[in-house]
Amino acid sequence: MGGRVARWRAWWATDRRAVRPIRRLLLVGAAGAVLSTAVTAASVVWIRDGAEGHVFTAAEVPEAPVALVLGAKVEPDGTPSPFLAGRLEIARQLFAAGKVRVVLVSGDHMNWDYDEPDAMRRWLVERGVPADRVVLDHAGFDTYDSCARARRVFGVRQATVVTQSFHLPRAVTLCRRLGIDTNGVGDDTARRYADQWRISTTREYGAAVKAAADVLSGRDPVHLGRRETAVDDALRAG
Repeated sequence: MGGRVARWRAWWATDRRAVRPIRRLLLVGAAGAVLSTAVTAASVVWIRDGAEGHVFTAAEVPEAPVALVLGAKVEPDGTPSPFLAGRLEIARQLFAAGKVRVVLVSGDHMNWDYDEPDAMRRWLVERGVPADRVVLDHAGFDTYDSCARARRVFGVRQATVVTQSFHLPRAVTLCRRLGIDTNGVGDDTARRYADQWRISTTREYGAAVKAAADVLSGRDPVHLGRRETAVDDALRAG
């Protein structure tokens, strides 16, 4: 009997030692999950607060010198995707209504065989926007870079940013935090692509954390480059 008790005690002590690391991992995982949720929630609130009072319809948005159109997918044949076409149509309407005088198209041209800004310019010019009123930013690799370059490279101080409505609060907040007096107009026509819209909306939670981290770090854009006068020249021409 005494031997069995001793063996049981030895097994129990060994088992408890084995359980402790697992318990620690579970506690660390739970703490990490709580922290991640708190950071995400705080980032989303920060973005919503930053955009409060600065989101409008195309008909109601105040005038601004520049419309900043953020890039999105371009098809292999050079045609803007429906999401990008929705943004460009808003910019066209703003220009036609005299709400903006210059359109700055900012997108990805990291590889020579993929060129968002030129596809955006072509779409606008084909629909009546004068070519000399469209300025291209070939290094708008993400929302932060587009806003930072608009301010630091192109000297934009006041703008209307245009993107999808689920993305708009983040775009407005980032541009405002980076020194541009910004209002925004969001496109909802692409909502008909329900699955893609839902996926993109969900991704905004993670993007909110990245946006907050970018602003806190004050990082430079991937490609900062020298000061360019293209926006100033287009405004003078107009």
